[in-house]
Amino acid sequence: MKRPASPLPPRHGLDAARLRLPLEGTWATVRDHLVERLHRLEPSRIDEMLRDQRIVGLDGPIGMDTPYVPGTFIWFHRDLPDEVPVPFEIGIVHRDDDLVVVDKPHFMATIPRGQHVLQTALVRLRHELRLPELSPAHRLDRVTAGLVMFVARPELRGRYQTLFRDRRVNKEYEAIAPYDPALELPRTVRSRIIKERGILTAQEVPGEPNAETWVELSEQRDGLGRYRLRPQTGRTHQLRVHMSSLGVPILGDTFYPVLRETPLNDFSRPLQLLARVLEFTDPLTGEPRRFESRATLQSWTNHEAWQSTILA
Repeated sequence: MKRPASPLPPRHGLDAARLRLPLEGTWATVRDHLVERLHRLEPSRIDEMLRDQRIVGLDGPIGMDTPYVPGTFIWFHRDLPDEVPVPFEIGIVHRDDDLVVVDKPHFMATIPRGQHVLQTALVRLRHELRLPELSPAHRLDRVTAGLVMFVARPELRGRYQTLFRDRRVNKEYEAIAPYDPALELPRTVRSRIIKERGILTAQEVPGEPNAETWVELSEQRDGLGRYRLRPQTGRTHQLRVHMSSLGVPILGDTFYPVLRETPLNDFSRPLQLLARVLEFTDPLTGEPRRFESRATLQSWTNHEAWQSTILA
């Protein structure tokens, strides 16, 4: 069954949520079903949304007494969380009719999730560039800065997302971490990393490796090293875990080797990890493409300012 288009326009760059009513059920009204299904919303809030005509079907607004019809679709815009504004701009690295490549700043999520909705790269770009159908080809951690590629046209989304899924994109990262003269580099780090649902950190466990990273020291000064990292796999927090396991955890990492809570409004010490390069063969033209970040890491370019945040 083809999903019908939403009768609600995007709001703040966000599409309306879509629900399909189950084929089997004993609910008399749509409201009865929503009260049971949307357990995070109080019944009084659902009633308020119904009265304000914020929940709609193909035939118009859903009312308090609208009968339950199995298999039909309804749409509504979710309530937005209170968010801490991210005080950094998104840098446009490349833009054409098909792709938008940006420098995502530290502390900004790629896509809406949890407490981060409006203050995400996707929502900001949809609004600022007036591209309501923009979609990410891949994701980058909220605390990691650097290159993220977005697809401008929905019909091309799968072609570019497949590049990342099939690991046909060469990625290169830059990290600032302590310098250890006893650490033999370059080297390939291989281990098995798992990330359990509901647990913030990933961990290395015995077993067949599922994560591989090339680690190379580019230069060192003042007890710090600037490292080039090339992941061959894409496990959650892979680069951070591997650098920590080498005994040189990335500066500003509040997860590894020890988890430390940081307020969402604390932007003083960003993780010193930057997605530096994306390189691939374009699936549409067959031509090689390479994008490089224009961002820099604070602890390397302005070491004194970075050190002052430690003493503050």
